[in-house]
Amino acid sequence: MLDAKTMEIIKTTAPVLKENSVAIGKRFYELLFTRHPELLHIFNHSNQKRGLQQRSLAHSVYVSGEHIDRLEDIQPLIMKIAHKHRALGVKPEQYTVVGETLIEAVKDVLGDGAMDEIIQAWVKAYDYIANQFIGIEQKLYEQTESEEGNWEGFREFVVVKKVKESEVITSFYLKPKDNKPLASFRPGQYLTIRAKIPGEKYMHHRHYSLSDAPGKDTYRISVKREDVRDGNPPGVVSTWLHEQVQEGDVLEFSSPAGDFVLDTESTNPVVLISGGVGFTPLMSMLNTLVEKQPDRDVTCIHAAINGKHHAMKEHVARLAATCDRLKSYVIYESPTEEDRAEKSFDKEGWIDKKWLESVVDHPGAAFY
Repeated sequence: MLDAKTMEIIKTTAPVLKENSVAIGKRFYELLFTRHPELLHIFNHSNQKRGLQQRSLAHSVYVSGEHIDRLEDIQPLIMKIAHKHRALGVKPEQYTVVGETLIEAVKDVLGDGAMDEIIQAWVKAYDYIANQFIGIEQKLYEQTESEEGNWEGFREFVVVKKVKESEVITSFYLKPKDNKPLASFRPGQYLTIRAKIPGEKYMHHRHYSLSDAPGKDTYRISVKREDVRDGNPPGVVSTWLHEQVQEGDVLEFSSPAGDFVLDTESTNPVVLISGGVGFTPLMSMLNTLVEKQPDRDVTCIHAAINGKHHAMKEHVARLAATCDRLKSYVIYESPTEEDRAEKSFDKEGWIDKKWLESVVDHPGAAFY
C-alpha cells in the first residue's frame, strides 16, 4: 500500500494530468514506438491514427490517480483492461517498459511543473497500479489454462462458413484447425484475432464479440465492415475479412475474454438494447437465454439505420414468434420504402426515454 504523503500528491496532481491528457498520450506513444517498434504488432493502428488510444491511456492514468486510495471503486475499468491485456498476451515485463515511457512523457509535457517529488510519487503510484493489473491478469491466465478446451497464446481456426448478414455485417464460423475441443465462454465475451494481412508491415489485433450461444462445435463472430467515414480511413482488418478472407482460410485467435457477460445465475427479467453491430454480444446472450433459460422474461430492442443494415433480423423474429417470454422491438433511423411497406419496424428515429419506458415493464430487470 502507498504511504499517505504519496497518495496525497497523486490525488492533488491527477487533475493536472487530466488537463494535459491528450498531450501526454501523444508523447507517450511517440516515445514507445520509437524505442520499441515491436509493440506495433500489438497496438491498434487505426485507434492510434484517430487519437482514441492516446485519450484512453491518459484517461486510465488520471482516473487511477483520482482513485488511488480506493481502486475498488474503478474495478469495472480495471477488469475491462485486464481482460483485453490477457487476450493480447501482455506480459508483466511490458509494464516496466510502459511505466518508464509514461513517466518520461509526463516530464516532457509538464516541463518545470514536473518536480522531483511529484515524479517520484507517480513512479510509486504506477508501480502500485501495475502490480494490481499484473496480479489480476495472472489469475486470468491461470483460469484460462485450467479450463477444458482453452489454450495459451493464439490458435489456428478454419473459416468453415462465411455468411453475409446485412450490407455491412458478415458472420464467420470458426472451427479449430487441430480438431481439438472448443473452450466454452460466457455470453457477451469476445475473441481476439491476430491478423497477418498481406502488404501490412505489422500484425493487427482486433476484438470481435462471439455472436452465438456457447456449446456449439464452432465459434461465430459477426464483423461490421468499417468504411471511410468522417475523414477516417476504412478499417484495415474488417475490410480484409470482408473482401479477402474466404471459407477454408485459416485465422489466428486467442481464447475467449471479456467482462461484459450475461448473469446466467439470475432468473430476473432481462432487457437487451443494441444499435448497429453492437448487437453481437447481445445476440450471444439472447440465444443463450432462449436455449438455456426459456422461462426468463426477455425484452430485445435493436436500432439500425434501416432493414438493409439490420443483421439477423429474421432469426430474432423467429425466436420472438416461438418464445412466449420474448418481446422484440425494432427501431430504424431512416426506414426504406420496403421497410415501410413490410411494416418491419416498431419505431422510426431513435430510442428515447419516453418510448423505452412504454415498452419495458419488468421491475427489477437487468439491462445489457
